[in-house]
Amino acid sequence: MGLVFVLLAWAVVGGVLAGVAALFLGGAVAHLTRGAEHGRKRLIAFVCLFPFMCLAWAGAVFAFQAVVNETFFQRDPGLGDAWNCPLPNGYALLMIDTTNEGWVYNPKTQPGETVSTQEDAIAGVRVLQVAGRYILGGSDSSFPDEEDRSDRIDSYFLLDTQTGRQTKFLDYEALRAKAQNLGIPTKLEPIGSIYSRYRFTWFDIFAGLLFVIPVLVGGLSMLRWTLRVRRARREVSLNC
Repeated sequence: MGLVFVLLAWAVVGGVLAGVAALFLGGAVAHLTRGAEHGRKRLIAFVCLFPFMCLAWAGAVFAFQAVVNETFFQRDPGLGDAWNCPLPNGYALLMIDTTNEGWVYNPKTQPGETVSTQEDAIAGVRVLQVAGRYILGGSDSSFPDEEDRSDRIDSYFLLDTQTGRQTKFLDYEALRAKAQNLGIPTKLEPIGSIYSRYRFTWFDIFAGLLFVIPVLVGGLSMLRWTLRVRRARREVSLNC
């Protein structure tokens, strides 16, 4: 239900902004084309509807990319209270309600919609590093305690994604020494940074262009139409 409430909130905000834009654009065009006779009313009507058309188009593009991202790319739709994306070694990230801690897990061994703790699934992960077949990180054992949203890390781990086995460490130095033996320079980053790196793909760029290009074309057409009506007004006034 979280996504539904977020979409409703964005719809309300978008509707208000579209209404304000319609009033502003309609007033501006009416002022620029005052005195014109041919096409002025249709132009003003189109200009006032244009922001709402953009809002509807944004909703359609969002729905399209959400279905494609969730169905084919196993990524979240971009809104809501859950963030998830695959990692390059077959594992995945999942964060719920917060972007500073979450799960690292193997989707193949978690058939349901929820993730449970097991050897190849680690909860409360706050910092992370993906190094080929290995995943290194630090976690908070109090996860998912809603009262604790600090940056506490009380254990570290090294997960072999090929075998599904994890090795736990009491401190960072022990993890760093083990990683050094494997030829891995440690560079742990917040889980949110790792999510941002692997969440967005070429398809998100395509979806962005799919929204922006028609809006730009419509805006340019509206501008050309306004200039044409304004020019016709001047020609009529000169002939008179």
